[in-house]
Amino acid sequence: MKIEIATLFPEMCEAVLSSSILGRARAKGALQVNCHQIREYTADRHRRVDDSPFGGGMGMVMQAQPIYDCWKAVCAQYDEKPHTIYLSPKGTVLTQKKVIELSQKPVLFLLCGHYEGVDQRVLDRIVDEEISVGDYVVTGGELPALILTDAVARMCEDVLPSPECYEEESHFSGLLEYPQYTRPECWEGDTVPPVLLSGHHKNIAAWRQEQSQNITRERRPDLWEQWVNCQKKDPKL
Repeated sequence: MKIEIATLFPEMCEAVLSSSILGRARAKGALQVNCHQIREYTADRHRRVDDSPFGGGMGMVMQAQPIYDCWKAVCAQYDEKPHTIYLSPKGTVLTQKKVIELSQKPVLFLLCGHYEGVDQRVLDRIVDEEISVGDYVVTGGELPALILTDAVARMCEDVLPSPECYEEESHFSGLLEYPQYTRPECWEGDTVPPVLLSGHHKNIAAWRQEQSQNITRERRPDLWEQWVNCQKKDPKL
């Protein structure tokens, strides 16, 4: 998996991408992520990449030319066009299903907007889809791009020790994850559920499934309804 991130703040992205699981995955070659400074592609001698919006309004809009030239330079490295995503609050909300789908793409190009957004003409020219990480607005596309990168990377071979590391987590199966416990067995008077100490794997699996169902039904009735409908169609899911 290769991910190309176009941003005005590559150093911000690198701080995250060089740490923890992502950092280790990059170091051993299981994941390749490159950050591209959009300012390096501007024709403006002051490295300006934005201007005021036509029609008036507050803030500045990122110009098409630097973004397009950055994208073309990255595309030149590949035989086919990378799947290009613009991180935007107007996009489709990111889900685990979409993460799995994106993890199958050989190359992703992630465009991080800033200020009041990006000139629509370059979006129309290069973007395959717009994705949002939630129904809220943040300052720029860097944090959403890092969230998407982290989520997709976890699905890639050799990034995590085993598929079990993500298959039992929230959303992968359509349910939220069951509660987790570790040592000590008794903490501040609260004890670990006895079934987890029993060593009976079938009973433990049944308890975890029941807990996942209960938590999903209580906290995310929308997900619960979807899961129930899927079970009606195919109980093996």
